[in-house]
Amino acid sequence: MKFKKFLHWRLVLLYLVAILAVTVVLTTAVGPVYVPPSEIVALFCGKLQLCETAAALVPQKYETIIFQIRLPRIFLGLLVGFALATAGTTLQGLFKNPMADPYIIGIASGAAVGAALSLTVVPRFLGGYTTPFLAFLGAVFTTFLVYSIARTGGGAGAGEGGRIPVDSLLLTGIAVSMFFGAVLSFLMFVAGKDLHNIFFWLMGGLWKARWREVEVTALPVLLCFGLIYIFAKDLNALLLGEESAQTLGINVEGVKKILLILSAFITASAVAFVGTIGFVGLIIPHITRILVGPDHRILFPASALVGATFFIYLLLRRRKGYF
Repeated sequence: MKFKKFLHWRLVLLYLVAILAVTVVLTTAVGPVYVPPSEIVALFCGKLQLCETAAALVPQKYETIIFQIRLPRIFLGLLVGFALATAGTTLQGLFKNPMADPYIIGIASGAAVGAALSLTVVPRFLGGYTTPFLAFLGAVFTTFLVYSIARTGGGAGAGEGGRIPVDSLLLTGIAVSMFFGAVLSFLMFVAGKDLHNIFFWLMGGLWKARWREVEVTALPVLLCFGLIYIFAKDLNALLLGEESAQTLGINVEGVKKILLILSAFITASAVAFVGTIGFVGLIIPHITRILVGPDHRILFPASALVGATFFIYLLLRRRKGYF
């Protein structure tokens, strides 16, 4: 029985990987300059040294369009969808709240304030990377602030044995998010000529994506995903309730803290370059849960793949807006 279930999971993941690959090829093909999918496959095979003869016959302009313009944006979008879906799945399981998403604990507002500061008052000490760096710090700082406030909330915030109820974390996150929203409004009010830069970042987009941004985003996203997946069984136990999970020998507070930190890091890594794009982390876990069920051992990779595919599909639908 377990073998059949394992085989079913593998088939589901293979189907999702295949759908993602097809979506990437189609998105790469569509644009002001149409590139035939056969040419794209030939170029990919050539880069992998599988059929260099076929790749040599592809016009040079196609190679430039694909590898210098389209693929960086596609792969960055893939990573963003991958990360937000993973964070959304984690937080919905952790909070046991279907409305939870990566921004429920103020991550988006913290990132927005960090970006706004870099565009208004903070010197650009890292050049073009100052905004994503401060957006990343703002998102992570907000998460630590929410956890600290919930932990020191006295009788209302801390449960028996020093436990922090997820309701306290949720309400604290909403309050902190509203506070940082007010800070952002003030920064936009005093921004003057920099106001349009803040608006552009808040709207989100992939128009500045290059391979360097893909490399910087890929490492923390994939690392955080691997670490989150380690806690899949613990998160399954938490769905039964904190008391039940504790009787199974799980360090409930430790797991909650680690998953919150990892969710913050993976979300911050995703939004640092593209702005606050939040809907993926809210809806994708629900869609995937219908397809594969609530077991996080399969839900995590499936949700990440569906999130990546969905984000790339949005690029396909709005290609003329980005390319």
